[in-house]
Amino acid sequence: MDTVIRDAQLVDGSGAPARRADVGLREGRIAEIHHADAGGPRPSGPHVIEAEGLTLAPGFIDMHAHSDLALLRDPDHSAKAAQGVTLEVIGQDGLSYAPVDERTLSDVRSAITGWNGDGSDIDFDWRTVGGYLDRLDRQGIAVNAAYLVPQGTVRMLAVGWDDRPASEDELTRMRQLVAEGLEQGAVGLSSGLTYTPGMYAPTSELAELCRVVARYAGYYCPHHRSYGAGALEAYAEMVGLCQDAGCALHLAHATMNFGVNEGRAGELLALLDEAIAGGADISLDTYPYTPGCTTLVAMLPSWASEGGPEAILARLAEPETRARIRHSMEVEGSDGCHGVPMEWDTIEISGVSTPGLRDFVGKTVAAAARERGEEAFDTACRLLVEDRLGTTILQHVGHEANVQAIMRHSVHTGGSDGILQGDKPHPRAYGTFPQYLGRYVRELGVLSLEECVAHLTSRAAARLRLPDRGLVREGYRADLVLFDPDTVAAGSTFEAPRTAPVGVPHVLVDGRPVIRDGRRTDVLAGRSVRRTPVG
Repeated sequence: MDTVIRDAQLVDGSGAPARRADVGLREGRIAEIHHADAGGPRPSGPHVIEAEGLTLAPGFIDMHAHSDLALLRDPDHSAKAAQGVTLEVIGQDGLSYAPVDERTLSDVRSAITGWNGDGSDIDFDWRTVGGYLDRLDRQGIAVNAAYLVPQGTVRMLAVGWDDRPASEDELTRMRQLVAEGLEQGAVGLSSGLTYTPGMYAPTSELAELCRVVARYAGYYCPHHRSYGAGALEAYAEMVGLCQDAGCALHLAHATMNFGVNEGRAGELLALLDEAIAGGADISLDTYPYTPGCTTLVAMLPSWASEGGPEAILARLAEPETRARIRHSMEVEGSDGCHGVPMEWDTIEISGVSTPGLRDFVGKTVAAAARERGEEAFDTACRLLVEDRLGTTILQHVGHEANVQAIMRHSVHTGGSDGILQGDKPHPRAYGTFPQYLGRYVRELGVLSLEECVAHLTSRAAARLRLPDRGLVREGYRADLVLFDPDTVAAGSTFEAPRTAPVGVPHVLVDGRPVIRDGRRTDVLAGRSVRRTPVG
């Protein structure tokens, strides 16, 4: 063996009870599992990890990550590696950096500056999905990465920023772009249906793209049209269109938020159970926190974002249009804010792109407005204009009972939705997986340890159609995590969000130590994980 992990409590990702075992690794794969009660010789090798008191599990799979540029910008990537994450799924919420042309690359960089920075430090030497995945492989990355074709970016290429149905020629081009992305290795299609321009697509257009995804045995991952007013109807739309298209469905950061949905998780789960019983292929991911995180510009009504970033800024500068935007947001409840009128005291500023605006960070929009003696809407507009739409926010609108009910469901997986930008990012980016193990397993008992590990590993691997990941089995990839079940916890908090987790001493990617004795090594063993061809 190259490496032997000795005397671990093996939680293999299947949901089976833990068993004491030695595990031998050779050439990046699990070569031997020797259970303590089996007798016979134990595996040996030049490198031994003494795992007494530690749990050995498959590496965690982050089903919803926003590390698209962070993987290139920060080879260390301890934000995820230190949690035990060995694979991230990026290209989320319908907006990312491939496929693009010169025009759309500039637009998408502006549109999601709040998620990933403006990219001024990145050499964008790709334009296709395959080119982006190749770039990850050439550079070397800390953890593995799979990619979803972003439907909003595809629509940008084919239709632009117009709020209208696609023509038949435009729809044909979008089908072609999605197919090309899947052929080049993407595992599915994502949408951000409260983000422009993806939200301009009608259900029928989305279903046509999902038919392409189905042909390649991929899956559709929508951030659907509402997590607030009309949330159940929005979930039902996604279930129905995927049933119509014959496409697997994975619901992104699935939850029920805002006051209108308190205590209503059971209604969502009943909707999903009925569809699953009828043969639908459905899964979902969540993060174990109540606040959400997005960009401030996403709160605007969709009509105010038509035409792209420069058009938004022009509208905010025009008094009559600005007043109309305010009415939509504060009285009607804009579609950008899930149909719920703005409650500015729930919107906390978590990051800005312009250094001179950092005094806003950590304050709600309402509190910042009171300090300046102005209306909250005017403070929000000040931020949008002066920060060139780069402001990120925390949205304190979730409900703990809903979070716990959904994470118990049998099709649940873990996803951080981690945005790494900003002075005060959401702690989920640095703490999601230890938070599951520490708070929701050990402290609250919402899930058993074995069940939780299965949620975070094998169920996600099954959705991704990865035949050799997600379980500790002989012949499988040696993507592994060792953690102390008695101490593992998220170090990150809302006050100190970039604090490292505790109780995760070892993480291996491809059998190589990415985290050793709780410290990041210089190993870059991650690679792009591409769609498994069908047939």
